[in-house]
Amino acid sequence: MPSPGLLVLFGSQTGTAQDVSERLGREARRRRLDCRVQALDSYSVVNLISEPLVIFVCATTGQGDPPDNMKNFWRFIFRKNLPPTSLCQMDFAVLGLGDSSYAKFNFVAKKLHRRLLQLGGSALLPACLGDDQHELGLPSKFTLRFLPEAPKMCSEEQHVAGADPPGPPSEQQPFLAPMVTNQRVTSPSHFQDVRLIEFDITGSGLSFAAGDVVLIRPQNQASHVQQFCRVLGLDPDQYFTLLPREPGVPCPTQLPQPCSVRHLVSHYLDVASVPRRSFFELLACLSPHELEREKLLQFSAPQGQEELYSYCNRPRRTVLEVLCDFPHTAGAVPADYLLDLIPPIRPRAFSIASSLLAHPSRLQILVAVVHYQTRLKEPRRGLCSSWLASLDPGRGPVQVPLWVRPGSLTFPETPDTPVIMVGPGTGVAPFRAAVQERVARGQTGNFLFFGCRWRDQDFYWESEWLELERKGCLTLFTAFSREQERKVYVQHRLRELGPLVWELLDRRAMPRACRQMCQKP
Repeated sequence: MPSPGLLVLFGSQTGTAQDVSERLGREARRRRLDCRVQALDSYSVVNLISEPLVIFVCATTGQGDPPDNMKNFWRFIFRKNLPPTSLCQMDFAVLGLGDSSYAKFNFVAKKLHRRLLQLGGSALLPACLGDDQHELGLPSKFTLRFLPEAPKMCSEEQHVAGADPPGPPSEQQPFLAPMVTNQRVTSPSHFQDVRLIEFDITGSGLSFAAGDVVLIRPQNQASHVQQFCRVLGLDPDQYFTLLPREPGVPCPTQLPQPCSVRHLVSHYLDVASVPRRSFFELLACLSPHELEREKLLQFSAPQGQEELYSYCNRPRRTVLEVLCDFPHTAGAVPADYLLDLIPPIRPRAFSIASSLLAHPSRLQILVAVVHYQTRLKEPRRGLCSSWLASLDPGRGPVQVPLWVRPGSLTFPETPDTPVIMVGPGTGVAPFRAAVQERVARGQTGNFLFFGCRWRDQDFYWESEWLELERKGCLTLFTAFSREQERKVYVQHRLRELGPLVWELLDRRAMPRACRQMCQKP
C-alpha cells in the first residue's frame, strides 16, 4: 500500500520552529511516511485544499505577530471570501512555540488552529503549545492536584457503576460482565495454559454474530502496582483530581474524578508495556542524575538505537523494569508527567467463540495465556491473558469491562452454501461460533479443518465436534502434528483432500465468470 503523505509547514523567526519541523520530518521518514518540510511562505497555499495530512509549526513574535516567513500565508488564510469547506479533506495538527511571559502566549498557533477548523479542517488533536519558560519546553498535558484526604464517596465505584449508557457498550462505557466460568481446556501436562472463559451479558444490550470480536481492557498485577508506587515514591491510597492545562482537552474517560493513585496505575498506565524511544527522551529530560541522564540520552539518540534494541526491545523489558533500572530518575519523575510518560493500557481483542443462538445471554472466548522466557530472569507474561487467567469466579464475584465490535470474518447467509473453515489451535475460536450459529439455523455444509499438537492435550471442544459430526451437522478433518514421526499440519490435510476442496469451491462458491475462465482451453 502507498504510504500516506505528510506535509510539515513552519513559520519561524529565529530558526527554532524550522529545527522542530525538520526533526518531525526525520521522525516521519523513519516511520516510512513520505514527508515534505517547507516554510509557509515558500509553499503554494492554493495547494492546501488537496493536502490530506498537515502539521503546522508556528512561532509567535512580538505582540502576537506571525513570523516573517509566514506573513503572506497568514494574510491568505484569513481572507473572508474563503469557503467554509475549503479544507474539509485535510487532517491537521498545530504545534505552537511561544513564551508564557508574554501576554499573547502562542497567539499565532491558537488563532491558526481556530481558523483551520472554520475552513473545514479536521483537528487530529487540540493545539499543542510549547513554552520556552518551562524547564522542559513542553509542559505536561495534565496536572494532578492531590487531595489532603480521601473523598467520602468512593468515586471509583461510582465511576464503575456509572449511569445507564445511552447505547450499546463501547470503549468509553464498557459493560462490566460477570465472569461465569474460567476453565483450563489443555491438559495439566501441556506446555500452554489455554482457558475457555464465559461471561454473563444479560441486560448488556450486546449483540454479536459469528466472526465478531470482544474487546477487554485488562489491569496490571497488584504486585506491579505496589512496585511502581514504591520506585516513584507515590502513595497508592492518595487521591487526586486531574486537570488539563489547556481548555478543550478532555480528561481520559477511563479515570474517575477524583481518582486514587492505585486506580491510575492498576487501570490506566501500561507499566507492563515495552517502552518506545520517546519514553527515554522524556525520562532523560526529567532526570536529575548525571550518569542516568547520560545513559537515557544515549538510548534516545539515533546512534544509540542498536543498544536500545538490545537493552529493551529484544528481551521485552517493560516500563516498570526500566524505571527500576534508573532509580534516581524514577524517584524524581513529577506526578504531572505520568500520563505523558507512560501510555494507557490498550484493550485486547479476542474472537468470540460462541453464538447467542446456542448460548443466549452468554459470551465465550478461548484465551492462550502468554508466558515465555527471554534472557531476563523474570518470565514475560501477556498482560491481558495473565490477568484473565488469574480471575476465579469460584472465590467471589468477578467483573470484566468489555464491549463488542464487528470482525473481519463474514459467513454466507444462504443455507446451501458450504463453508470451509481452517482453524489450527486457538484460531478455531471464531469457527466454533460460526458452526453453532449455522447449525442453529439449519445450515449444512460445514467443513472444519482443525490442527493441534496432541489429541489428548489440546484438542479444543473435541466432544462437541464429534457430536455434531455424528448428527451430520459437521464434517471434521484433524491434524495432530506431534502424534507421528513426521509432523502433520492442516495444510497437509488440505492438500490430501484437494479434490474435495476444489469441488466445494468450484460447484458452490466460485463466481461463474471465474469458472468459465478456468475451463477455457
